Amino acid sequence: MPPRSRAPWPLVAVFTAGYLAAYLLPTVVGSLSAGLGLTPAQAGLVGSTLLSGSATAGFTLASRVERYGPRRLARCGLLLATTGYGCAALTSSVPLVVAGAAFGGFGSGTATAVAAAGFAGRRDPHRASALGLLTVSATAGALYLTLPHLGGGHALPFASIALVAAAVWPATARLESGHDTGEAPAPGAPLPRPRSGLVLAGSLLCWSMAQNALWGVSGRIGVTQAGLSEVTVGAVFAAALGAGLLGVTAAGALGARLGRAVPIGVGTVVIAGCVAVSSAADGLVTFAAGEILWNACYPVVLSYVIGLAASLDPRGRWAVLVGSASSLGVACGPVTGSVLSERAGYPGMGLVLGTLLLLLAVPLTAVALHTSGRPLVAGAVRRRGGAPAAVVAGTAGPGAGPVPQMGAPEQRVTEIPVPVPSRRRTAQRAYRLARPSDAPH
Repeated sequence: MPPRSRAPWPLVAVFTAGYLAAYLLPTVVGSLSAGLGLTPAQAGLVGSTLLSGSATAGFTLASRVERYGPRRLARCGLLLATTGYGCAALTSSVPLVVAGAAFGGFGSGTATAVAAAGFAGRRDPHRASALGLLTVSATAGALYLTLPHLGGGHALPFASIALVAAAVWPATARLESGHDTGEAPAPGAPLPRPRSGLVLAGSLLCWSMAQNALWGVSGRIGVTQAGLSEVTVGAVFAAALGAGLLGVTAAGALGARLGRAVPIGVGTVVIAGCVAVSSAADGLVTFAAGEILWNACYPVVLSYVIGLAASLDPRGRWAVLVGSASSLGVACGPVTGSVLSERAGYPGMGLVLGTLLLLLAVPLTAVALHTSGRPLVAGAVRRRGGAPAAVVAGTAGPGAGPVPQMGAPEQRVTEIPVPVPSRRRTAQRAYRLARPSDAPH
C-alpha cells in the first residue's frame, strides 16, 4: 500500500476509473435500450452483467492486492476496462457488447479493489474515500452534461468509461509495485471482527441494490412518468451529481465530529424518503427535488460506510469485500428495478425500496456504534489505562513511537521464567546483612 505520507491522488484516480461505470449506469442502460433495441429488462440485465463482473473481481482479489502489488493489479484492471468497454463501444452485436461489458466490469472491479485496499491503509480512510467519491461524482456529472449533446446510441457511454480508464493509466506509476514494501503480511491471517464485517457486507449489498434499483430506471421515470426530455433528464442528473459533490465536500470537512453512526443512520432514513419521492414524481419539480436530495446524501453515507469498512482491517480486506458486496448489490439493482416497476409501477417500487432502506438503517447503525470507540488493540484498554489510553494512542501523530495501527492484531505475549528465591534463602541473607561486622576495630 502507498506510504502514509504520500498523497492519495493516484489511488483517487484509480478509484474514479473503477467506480465510474456504476455512476453512469442509467445512461448505459438507457442507451442499450434505445441503441440496440433491447427491452428495459434486457438492458438492465446487461448492466447487471457489467457490475457482476466488477463484484467478482473484488471478491477474488480481496486478499491478494498486497501479494500481486497495487501497481500491477491496477494496470491490469485499467487495461481490461479500456479493452472491454472499447470493444463494447465499437460493435453492435449484442453478444459482443455483453462480453465487452463483462470484461470491462471485471477491470473496473480490479481497479476499485486496489483503491479500496489503499484507502484502508491510510491514516484517514474516510478522507481518502471522500476524495474518491468527490472525483468520480465530478467526472460523472461532466459526462451527464456532455453525452446527451453528442448523439444517441450505446457507443458513447462505453467509450467514455474506456477513455477515462486509459487516461488514468499514467497515475499507476506512483503506486507500489509490490516489491517496495519491506515485510510481506502473513498469508492466511484471519479477518478481524468477522461478525461486524459480515453484517456490514450483507447490509450494504441490500442497501446498494435498493438504491440502484431506482437509479437504473431513473431515466425512464423522468422521460415516461414525469414527461421530461432526454436533455432535461441529463441536466437533472448533472445537478444531482453536483449536489453529491457538495455533500461529499461537507462530509470530508465534517470528518469524524459526529462519528459514523449518525451520518449513516440518519442519511439512510433521508435517502429512503427521497427514493419514495423520486419514484412517484409526475413533473420536473418533484423529480428534480427527489434526485438532487437523494444524490446529495448517497455519497455522504457511502463515504462513511467505506471508512467504517476500512477501519475493520488496516490491510483493506474488509474494505474490498464490503465494496464488492456493494457492487453485487448494484449489479442486482437494474433487474430488481425493472421487475418491480413492471409489477407494481414506479410509485409502488419506490415504497418497497424505501421500506427496505428504513429496515437496513438499523444494522448499519448498529455496526457503526459497535465498532466506534473500540480499543486499537484487543485488550489494550483493559490492561493499559482504559479509554484515555486509547484516545491518546488514536490521536498521536506519526512520531508518537511504536503505536499499533487501528485494528492491528495484538502481539503475542511470551512468558519468561524468572527464578524466585525460597523463603529460607531470603531469611538467611537478611540475617547475614543484619549481623554486626566481625572485622577488628
